[in-house]
Amino acid sequence: MEKRIPNEGFVYRVSVPDEWEELQRTGATLGGDIDRTTGCIHFSDLDQVKMVLNNFFRGQENLYLLQIDATKLGEGLVYEAVKDTYFPHFYGPDRSFQPLPLDAVSKVEKLLTLNGEFSCSLLD
Repeated sequence: MEKRIPNEGFVYRVSVPDEWEELQRTGATLGGDIDRTTGCIHFSDLDQVKMVLNNFFRGQENLYLLQIDATKLGEGLVYEAVKDTYFPHFYGPDRSFQPLPLDAVSKVEKLLTLNGEFSCSLLD
């Protein structure tokens, strides 16, 4: 089951340095290995970001949180059930696996860690 309505006007992407640099340098990215393997770019709603950080990025540094304007992703943004919750995934039109364009990024913040907790103004 899937839904197509974002909970707010934005979705969020935790980005590693190489991905953020590629996005700035080329104007687009297909994400990391998991995104390329699954054929979609994985996002989170704001209330899911800390869980994603703790489950998949614990111990990593130099991470960035990208705020993405969901309206710029159009019908390519789909919410899909993962266990008991829905996560936003970007496939592109007709599930053609399109890259995330830089112009969809409305804000970027470097994530800080303090006592093992991630923080930035978007999360606080």
